[in-house]
Amino acid sequence: MARSALLPMLHLVQSVQGYVSPEGVTFCAEELRLTKAEVGAVATFYTMYKRRPTGRHLVSVCTNTLCSVLGGQRIMDALSADLGVHHDETAVDGTITLEHAECLAACDYAPVVTVDYEFYDQQDVDSARELVAALRRGEKPLPTRGAPLTDFKGISRQLAGFSQHGDDAAARAAVDAPGEWGPTLVGLRLAEDRGEAAPEMPRLTPEETPTPASPGRPSGPPGGRARPPARRRPTRASPPPTPRRRRPAPPALTRMPPSPPDGGSPTAVKAPTPLRDPSRAPPARVPGRPEPCLSPLCSPPAGAPTSRGACRPTSRWRATPRCAPRYRWTPTSWSRW
Repeated sequence: MARSALLPMLHLVQSVQGYVSPEGVTFCAEELRLTKAEVGAVATFYTMYKRRPTGRHLVSVCTNTLCSVLGGQRIMDALSADLGVHHDETAVDGTITLEHAECLAACDYAPVVTVDYEFYDQQDVDSARELVAALRRGEKPLPTRGAPLTDFKGISRQLAGFSQHGDDAAARAAVDAPGEWGPTLVGLRLAEDRGEAAPEMPRLTPEETPTPASPGRPSGPPGGRARPPARRRPTRASPPPTPRRRRPAPPALTRMPPSPPDGGSPTAVKAPTPLRDPSRAPPARVPGRPEPCLSPLCSPPAGAPTSRGACRPTSRWRATPRCAPRYRWTPTSWSRW
């Protein structure tokens, strides 16, 4: 709510002081409970809010493409030389503030000059000089179209939402002021003189009028014909997952008995003996206790010397950081990770 009221309040401040002063920014921030940075960001973004004192009238000259080709830049140069000012500067007597505008939305009336945002169409260097001279004398020439001319503070009050006219009759007279609409209507009048008209739009018969679509369904083509159902692609059944093949376990190495002295065939062995040292088998796991460390540092062979700080055979249940991650036990031997 406060932000929506900021724009007209800035226009209202400008209608009193002639520009948006630092005091006006502070006033808007306090009244609307905004920060001065937020108010200043809006005031510096829009070019209609002036940050320096302006003259009694604001004269804008369009120097965009079409107006510039038809003489807008020459008008700007001539007025700048007569007033002794450049863009966004005020004359010494404080009557005129001159600026160039990128576009005034009146290309069919180019070149265009506005005074306090009221249009003076199809200007040239001589007519623009006469207009500015009349303004400096205190006169208010009637605009080509639109309401009668007031001044910059008056139009700022009107942009703030308040009437700048004394009574309702003056306000209605400003709205109903005569204007010249020739350039805008010249194409229509030329078409009437030649008997030209745009082709009529095709009209649909009641049978061709599309029926309103039911909620959740798209509307069909004209004529009420139902849209054929969309063809669906046949879905392929996904193949069953292929079972993972397990690598067969390597055959256990067995000890072959020695050959008999007579050179006959060896006798068959009933039960193969794996090449594993039963004494080096890992101890049975005790529930509730951690896995034992089986590295050579933690479980050296019997009678092996141990250095200072190394694990003793009695500490097989506590692995040291130096030995635990480096060794593991295999059925045949100790190996590194």
